[in-house]
Amino acid sequence: MPYLTDLDDIREAIARYSQVKTLWLDIEVANYQSKDKAKVSLIQVLDDSTDLSGDQVTVLDVLQQPKLVDEFVEQIMIKPDLEKVIHYATYDLQYLGGKRKAKNVTCTWELAKSIPYYIIPLPNYQLKTLAESLCYFPPIDKSEQGGDWGKRPLSEKQLAYAKMDAVYVAQVHHRLLQLSQLTNPNPETENIDALVTRYQQIEPKWKELDTEIYHIKSRIKKAMIQRKINNVNGFQLSSQNRTTKTIKINELVKVLSSSEETFDLSLKVTSDWSKALGKIFEELPIDEVKETIMILREKEIDEDEDLPF
Repeated sequence: MPYLTDLDDIREAIARYSQVKTLWLDIEVANYQSKDKAKVSLIQVLDDSTDLSGDQVTVLDVLQQPKLVDEFVEQIMIKPDLEKVIHYATYDLQYLGGKRKAKNVTCTWELAKSIPYYIIPLPNYQLKTLAESLCYFPPIDKSEQGGDWGKRPLSEKQLAYAKMDAVYVAQVHHRLLQLSQLTNPNPETENIDALVTRYQQIEPKWKELDTEIYHIKSRIKKAMIQRKINNVNGFQLSSQNRTTKTIKINELVKVLSSSEETFDLSLKVTSDWSKALGKIFEELPIDEVKETIMILREKEIDEDEDLPF
């Protein structure tokens, strides 16, 4: 594993990697808990997806050389014909040019989310989970994830952890592409009879589970409302205030007939009506019905909890 700290060596590596077609990337951030003090410590780069040991991963130490991060962005991140594969790219792009500037970025977290749950029924889409479950890596030690990436020298354990994240990204990426192809075949070649048969096999069970889920959620919602509980075991209860405005059609016709303007409106009274009619809308007799709508949602897992990846 090349671990580069020299300015010229890092620049040479950046220039070399700018000529390839695909890179699998990861970064480590020093002081990541503080937005003001956070800065890139390491950039891990892999251009050989067959590497399972991390020997081909190049670790660029840019902690004290922020200009090299800018060069990495200018030569690699914004290059449209060079694919950059990153897990949970939203986080890394905060430090590598941003979503608007970076081009041709593939996010394995988003790719995993796009695959139906029944194909990969996982508790979350963290890199560790995907690498262990889809690529059969042994249990991954993430203890260094929250380590001090601002100190120097880095420990051997830190460097070993850093290089392997790029390996995990590459292997997870390839596995997700395979699964994506399996779950999104060409519609022209789909076996419709087989799909219909499978649908008919699972439909009764689906209806049973779907109605049970709806029934249970309704009971949870009623119980939480009655007991004034907002959060319980992964469910969150929130409220929204809704105002419904109604008018009599004959009153509307009278007002419109007295106006020289022509309006093309639906019968449902919405905010669009008030905008379209302007002052005329204010002249209409309006009945308002106000109600509070209770909404029950399943809380999503916060993917940021274990950052940085």
